Amino acid sequence: MFCVQGFIVTDRFRELERPQTGRLKDVVLMATVSGFESLRIPRKSDMKQFAELFEPLFLGSSSEARRQAAAALSQCPHVPEPVAALIGSMPISIAAIFLTRSQALSDRTLIGIIRQQTAAHASAIARRAALSPSVIDALVEHHNPAGLSARPDVRQRPVTEPPAPAKPDADAEAARNAREETLRAEIKALARAGAHEAAAAASTIIPITATLSALLVRFARSGEIILFSRALATALDAGGPLVERILLDVSGQQLATSLIALSMPTDDLIFVLQSLYPHLAECIGGASGAEALTGAMDPTSSRERLDAWLQSEARDGAPAARHQTYLADDHANDARQPAIRKVAKTAGGAKSQRVFGRG
Repeated sequence: MFCVQGFIVTDRFRELERPQTGRLKDVVLMATVSGFESLRIPRKSDMKQFAELFEPLFLGSSSEARRQAAAALSQCPHVPEPVAALIGSMPISIAAIFLTRSQALSDRTLIGIIRQQTAAHASAIARRAALSPSVIDALVEHHNPAGLSARPDVRQRPVTEPPAPAKPDADAEAARNAREETLRAEIKALARAGAHEAAAAASTIIPITATLSALLVRFARSGEIILFSRALATALDAGGPLVERILLDVSGQQLATSLIALSMPTDDLIFVLQSLYPHLAECIGGASGAEALTGAMDPTSSRERLDAWLQSEARDGAPAARHQTYLADDHANDARQPAIRKVAKTAGGAKSQRVFGRG
């Protein structure tokens, strides 16, 4: 039995394959991924259970949920090899971010994907920040599938032609090696350019999906701030420090700005704010504090502010790409730690304790 943040999954998880439970399966998939991410060093049994649960949920979920799961796992350092291979073999619209960013992909899996999938998959792999010589060789091979058919030393010769002397063969081999070295250099340059492009695109704001919106509502309702912060980080495509700063603003203004910029449905937005910051549920002149706060905000200016935060995070080199799990060694800036909870309680008063639990 494997417990996933409110869902106890047994052999009966196949019930989720029923058509009417499609939305539920999307939510369970993301909750399963979030639960696995929270494990600092998964045991072999955890990896095995996750792989067994992930495949049917992933294959039965919507394309939108698959993309979100692939994006979340692309930051996780421990991913079972069958799961990594499954995500990498998906259509490029789903697999691209995982192939480009995931550090859990072994060379063997990458080489298999290069040889078995499309040119777009190989292009995504070429944009990885670091490539081993064996993967570069596979990319070179994929770039020139004809192999050595164009080599001068293996062109078809007349039967009466005498064997070529050793020196021309050596020259041809040297020319071939030079061409392959040139290709390797081009691929490395492409990988470096892709890394810069990915950093530049990090500030692009994409409207929140229905699945992530449902997860934020669910985690806010249950007071699961750890999972809420993970879901918010996925929606923003941001690192932990920025998400922590947003949530530690006990006025709720920064979270409201972020969710408005993400175009979150108004009802969901109000519910989340009132759940995490109870003082915003109090009525002021016939409207709750959350309604008054969000009513005074402009979507355009909210997007500009969020975009500025994201650009600042990327420019300052914030550890957005470094996946920090629940029990990471560096707890200094972790909103889930007791010391931070104490600071937030002092800053926001007793009514703001729900930000960090059910308090």
